[in-house]
Amino acid sequence: MRAGVTFELPVLLALDLTGTFAFGLNGALTAVRAARLDMVGVVALGMITALGGGIIRDVLIGSIPPAAFRDWRYFILAASGGLIAFALSRWLHRLETPILVLDAIGLSTFAVIGTTKALAFGLGAVPAVLLGVVTGVGGGTIRDTLVRRIPSVLHSDLYAIPALVGAAITAATVRAGVYGLPAALGAVVVCFLIRMIGVRYDLNAPQPPGGSGRRGSPRDDA
Repeated sequence: MRAGVTFELPVLLALDLTGTFAFGLNGALTAVRAARLDMVGVVALGMITALGGGIIRDVLIGSIPPAAFRDWRYFILAASGGLIAFALSRWLHRLETPILVLDAIGLSTFAVIGTTKALAFGLGAVPAVLLGVVTGVGGGTIRDTLVRRIPSVLHSDLYAIPALVGAAITAATVRAGVYGLPAALGAVVVCFLIRMIGVRYDLNAPQPPGGSGRRGSPRDDA
């Protein structure tokens, strides 16, 4: 692991755990909407959404066993989010905005921590940025594939782009030797703001001219 690169800053760890819960909740809700699943299926897809991206990252960089298997808090929070979504799925639509905010926090934190951890394990800037994005969107992509949907990140509103921006800022600050809590939180905030602006104004990444792709709902992302 490269000296001087720290990815377990307490504030970021707290946000990371919050994001894990939010992804578990939002991922399970998406599973409820997309397919008729029992409790096991809903909770499992919530956990896959929350933990999948980080597991992929850790396997690729050689951090074995992945963090999700070494820290019980990740499993508990992901499973709790899934169970709450299952039990209260009839009423959680009333909390759509708070869930979207938590989801954006999770995306932003995962992208920053994923990039930082990849750099800490000796990867170059470009691969580290890509793994930061994978950390943020990988779990939701696996979930959508399992319920036989085109992954939301490939057709819906701004989701991967904010993660890419946050990851790039993180890599740039690490390379410049100024990475620390202020820089990490700054990257999280930038990613979060881009994501929320996309939700607020229903912005989408450019589509092919004349394309007929469906505009996704921000509720379907995770």
